[in-house]
Amino acid sequence: TLRKPISQSSMADWASKNLNMHTQGIFRRRISISNMLSWNGGSIKKPMLITSNRTIKKEACEMFKLVQSYMGDRQTRMDRNHVALVTVTKCWSMQGLRDELYIQLVRQTTDNMCYRSLAWGWELMAISLAFFSPSPKFQSYLEGYIYRHLDSDEKIAQHIKDLKNKKITKSRKKRKQNTEDEGLPISTYAKYCYRKLQKVAVTGGKKGLRKPTVEEITHARNAIVTPSLFGSSLEEIMLRQQDMYPGNKLPWVQTQLSQQVLALGGEQTEGIFRIPGDIDEVNALKLQVDQWKIPNSLSDPSIPASLLKLWYRELEEPVIPQQFYKECISNYENPDAAVAVVQLLPELNRLVLCYLIHFLQIFAQPSNVGRTKMDVNNLAMVMAPNCLRCQSDDPRIIFENTRKEMSFLRLLIVHLDTSFVKGLV
Repeated sequence: TLRKPISQSSMADWASKNLNMHTQGIFRRRISISNMLSWNGGSIKKPMLITSNRTIKKEACEMFKLVQSYMGDRQTRMDRNHVALVTVTKCWSMQGLRDELYIQLVRQTTDNMCYRSLAWGWELMAISLAFFSPSPKFQSYLEGYIYRHLDSDEKIAQHIKDLKNKKITKSRKKRKQNTEDEGLPISTYAKYCYRKLQKVAVTGGKKGLRKPTVEEITHARNAIVTPSLFGSSLEEIMLRQQDMYPGNKLPWVQTQLSQQVLALGGEQTEGIFRIPGDIDEVNALKLQVDQWKIPNSLSDPSIPASLLKLWYRELEEPVIPQQFYKECISNYENPDAAVAVVQLLPELNRLVLCYLIHFLQIFAQPSNVGRTKMDVNNLAMVMAPNCLRCQSDDPRIIFENTRKEMSFLRLLIVHLDTSFVKGLV
């Protein structure tokens, strides 16, 4: 759902308070905000955003050159993948650079006369959002900027034409123009960035100690056109697997990861689902799964278990859709009513939920609980947040509903008949 972002006047107000106003000429005249936020073919001598951190000041100017290199506006010996990797790694390692990168990309994708450069600027923004979010302070500004490009293709084409028809300054004359339109429509990048921004603001981007890799950069770029198996809707996931697994009734990623947990002896592993797997290993497996691969080298069941939880948690809409939420928490003490809610779900959601409950029922068997120390209450506690999402911002309501969500899922594990799921893929 698209939120109404901040107004143009609020964005201008934010810029006037946070931009590190640059000067030009021998009299050091201040550059206007509109010029500060318009494509620049030269270098910058100080950061775009106000900062007192000396390292950030130095790195920001170097990063601007990297942005220009990625967009094809500056010559470099590095290939674009490597430029993206260096840029993303700098910001991933140094939190203070993240907003600076995003405001530089806003600048370089404004009044840009070269469509290829413009598309590559948006592409770099999309890649960056796969690794880190802007600060809460800058998020609303970036959201407003992206929002204004969701349906902007005709306007952009006309704007580039108008800019080219105007008197081109010497600095822009020097710029090598590419008349061919390369890249996707800008609205495609903007729609992807908008959704990605909403998600990364909640999930917080790439976790772990391992730095970003070229494979992750390539994966992030491909995800613009080919949606990931993580963070998409169930319908999108089923549509994606139609060619490879046309007969499957369930998402391949769900069944494969569940089977891996069992194949590695997860039902006999103490703290399964509660004790997380190594985050870097989980990230590596996620990359493989998104390419429809399950490596043979897995040995710790906590790795696929953690990724499976992540898959449920990151679904665009939870397994139990939002319109059934109130009904679930109203029937957290009534087994028959709880089971009845499941029968009301859309067919795909019902199958996915029943498969999950059937999977959890294996772990809830007394013979397994003795080993895992994960009884039905513990299983419900760790899995409920991945199936139901409270929309309230009120901490008291969230706290109260958490208990009800757990009780509802516990009822399903104990009372739902899932025997029909056996052998279903």
